[in-house]
Amino acid sequence: MRKAMTLITNGFIWFAERFPIMKMWREHMSEYYAPKNLNIWYYFGALALVVLVLQIVTGIFLTMNYKPDAELAFASVEYIMRDVSWGWLMRYLHSTGASAFFVLVYLHMFRALLYGSYKKPRELIWIFGMAIYFCLMAEAFFGYLLPWGQMSYWGAQVITTLFSTIPVFGEDIALWIRGDFVISDITLNRFFALHVIAIPFALAGLVVAHIIALHEVGSNNPDGIEIKKHKDANGIPLDGIPFHPYYTVKDLFSVAVFLLIFAVIVFFLPDMKGYFLEHANFVPANPFSTPEHIAPVWYFTPFYAILRAVPSYSWLGNQFGGVMAMGASTMILLFLPWIDRSPVKSIRYRSVAFKLLVAMFVICFFGLGYLGMEQPTPVKTILARIFSIGYFAFFVGLYFVSKYEKTKPVPERVNYK
Repeated sequence: MRKAMTLITNGFIWFAERFPIMKMWREHMSEYYAPKNLNIWYYFGALALVVLVLQIVTGIFLTMNYKPDAELAFASVEYIMRDVSWGWLMRYLHSTGASAFFVLVYLHMFRALLYGSYKKPRELIWIFGMAIYFCLMAEAFFGYLLPWGQMSYWGAQVITTLFSTIPVFGEDIALWIRGDFVISDITLNRFFALHVIAIPFALAGLVVAHIIALHEVGSNNPDGIEIKKHKDANGIPLDGIPFHPYYTVKDLFSVAVFLLIFAVIVFFLPDMKGYFLEHANFVPANPFSTPEHIAPVWYFTPFYAILRAVPSYSWLGNQFGGVMAMGASTMILLFLPWIDRSPVKSIRYRSVAFKLLVAMFVICFFGLGYLGMEQPTPVKTILARIFSIGYFAFFVGLYFVSKYEKTKPVPERVNYK
């Protein structure tokens, strides 16, 4: 036993002399000082990283038995579920992990909105984060077709067709995405390659860049105070504590709680009553039979509702207005650091008007998410238009309110007991 420990120690020393592992440990863990007042809202970034690793690992196991072939794809998924040892678990971990990823990312983004984590000097962190979000949407879209079920096929057909509404280049863009004039075997292979290789590499790189940019300027906190402004004689922030062991312990606890909830869903409610896995997707894709109601997975429904809320006009290219509104609803988030002009970061010290705007935004987002899953009716269409106007009104209102709002005095030091 002693010889084995000595061998491991010597091996680690040999590795550390040739790779800056201890330097990285000090810079990003033991000597990285985070604000001492971080709360539960700061758990979701670490949890999202855990889910990303889970998705990569389970995805590797699924690709070992999946066949990206229009004739065999659905059958290979059934084979994984029924005949491969623990295949059903890998599939449910992966499908549930996709929804969990979006839940955590949305909560992570909402925390940034609450505490102004996108403001100077963290604009680049926000840009990297939004790039991760866009890649995640692409990853989910490409992966959605792979089971080759009814909803997968027709959902992809609807989304790719929307690109053809773009004037001049629309048809060429749609043809390039599909690789064919319709959703076919070529499309499936193309989406498989993007889902398994291209987008995961981009995601991993963006996550690393996101973390490096965060550790360069330091973490924000619920008070919105820059802790680097107040340091002791040794250059250590007075309102900071080492990330390890204080926050690594808290993150491990949050991971344990999350995995418990995650396991309950995986083992007892993996389809989440059709929200995580649509019932129509348990039927093989049939190009000659359209499902009664085509809707995307829940994490796309707010933007899908905005698409449907915009009236179709022939002179505008039918759904082109809706496509532009849907694209704008996601891209506008990228410019949030410049839309919000208030010098105060945290919602704790901001005006009532800002808090009302945030409340309106949350209501509109959830309202659009619900309406995007429902079949359109005249009443629901009107509601979707109201919520869509409210969604964009948040950014317009924020631009003006943030400039002239009366804020509370922000303390010089972290307000923590």
